[in-house]
Amino acid sequence: MKLTDKANNEQNAYLFNVDLLVQDESNARAMERLIQLLNQCGFDDYRIKSGIELGQLIEALEAKKAIAGSNLNPSGLSPKVEIPTSNHSSVNIQASKSNLTETQACLTLVTERIQASIAENRLIRLMINKGFGVKLNIPCRIINFDITTQMLTVYHVDEKQVYSFTLNEIDDFVI
Repeated sequence: MKLTDKANNEQNAYLFNVDLLVQDESNARAMERLIQLLNQCGFDDYRIKSGIELGQLIEALEAKKAIAGSNLNPSGLSPKVEIPTSNHSSVNIQASKSNLTETQACLTLVTERIQASIAENRLIRLMINKGFGVKLNIPCRIINFDITTQMLTVYHVDEKQVYSFTLNEIDDFVI
């Protein structure tokens, strides 16, 4: 075989930059659909550079801190808030606030762990309960987490498929 014949048989690789518009009910569903299509097309490799809605929780916390910082008195202390004096209403308010803060604290802890897994591109194992006795055990990487819909988009490393789950379907995840 001649050197020119060998060069003619090899394929060249080309790189294209493309903007795609994918419409779906949420960013997670659109991302799932896009990745499924890209996997089915048989491309050697691809990279999604934008469109992933990450860091919304971080931005919200930074904005909250900035607002809290601007509400400080010149002395550096936060302004006083008047508390109702009736015993029944203050007990009810405190009980509902404690339940709300516990729920928010748990949700914040979970979202922080999810965001850390996304940032580190960490391999995790999800235990999913789809209902009606259907349970899944999935080794995956988290692609996206939509805080507003509590939708988690994951890439199944064994099946090379993308799945979306809501947080209430997830029984446990192991890092």
